[in-house]
Amino acid sequence: MSKKMIFILVLFISFGLNGQSDSTAFNKKRFVFSVGLTATAYTAGILYLSEVWYKDYERVPLHFYNDNAGWNQMDKVAHAYIAYHQSRAGYEMLKWSGVNENTSIFLGGSLGFIFQLPIEIFDGLYEGYGFSWGDVYANTAGSLLFMTQQKLANEQIVKMKFSYFPSSYSKINPRVLGDNALESLFTDYNAQTYWLSLNLNRIIPNQKIPEWLNVAIGYSAGGMLSEFDNPSRVGGQQISEINRYRQFFLSPDIDFGKLKCNNRFLNGVLEALNLTKLPAPAVEYSTEYGWVFHFIHF
Repeated sequence: MSKKMIFILVLFISFGLNGQSDSTAFNKKRFVFSVGLTATAYTAGILYLSEVWYKDYERVPLHFYNDNAGWNQMDKVAHAYIAYHQSRAGYEMLKWSGVNENTSIFLGGSLGFIFQLPIEIFDGLYEGYGFSWGDVYANTAGSLLFMTQQKLANEQIVKMKFSYFPSSYSKINPRVLGDNALESLFTDYNAQTYWLSLNLNRIIPNQKIPEWLNVAIGYSAGGMLSEFDNPSRVGGQQISEINRYRQFFLSPDIDFGKLKCNNRFLNGVLEALNLTKLPAPAVEYSTEYGWVFHFIHF
């Protein structure tokens, strides 16, 4: 998935524009700037894939790859997360430019799907990879989650978030899971958790509930040394059998975008923080260990 993460660069565009989309009239300069910046990021990503990432792989006819069972579906959730936030960024850019609401939703909100589709096509054209319909469906789900909420509720009641804490499994198989913290951030699914963060006040309207208070439902997985099945040997060394398992979490969270201030830049910073889940106490149910309480879960 690390090659796909380069396309999350578009989030930095959203970071720069969030909290500033108060324009009601079309602004040509803003529109040209937004489109140009997006096109630059998109072109840079495509060039990276074609000239760097795939340069050591043989070009082959388009072929398909069924990886739906891989990584206990953590890869699919990651695809949905990335597409969701890229769609959010596309919407914010168009709104900042003064584009009307419907166009911003349906054109800007499609950005996650549009950005991710060429990656799947590239995968299908190189040996060792393959076009994955499961990835396409996950990308579509992420974009639709954003677009549907924005159209029906005019806001994001449920936001997708991410958290990370290094796992011990990367030390067992660093070639696949990363041999340092930065690599593991992108490649070790054991260390990642993806969340649906729900705004409590929109679910249970009550003046006593702070507008910024959320409850988050998380999903992760552990015990995974490779995509489908754990190897019995790594680097010529015998390793003990490790069970693969799923994890489900329930934890309080904060919608940082609700903590508004009078500074537009700081509002952008706060909204950008919604990419990640706040470290907080959590209740976990694991298919391997049962119920577990975490005083702090990252």
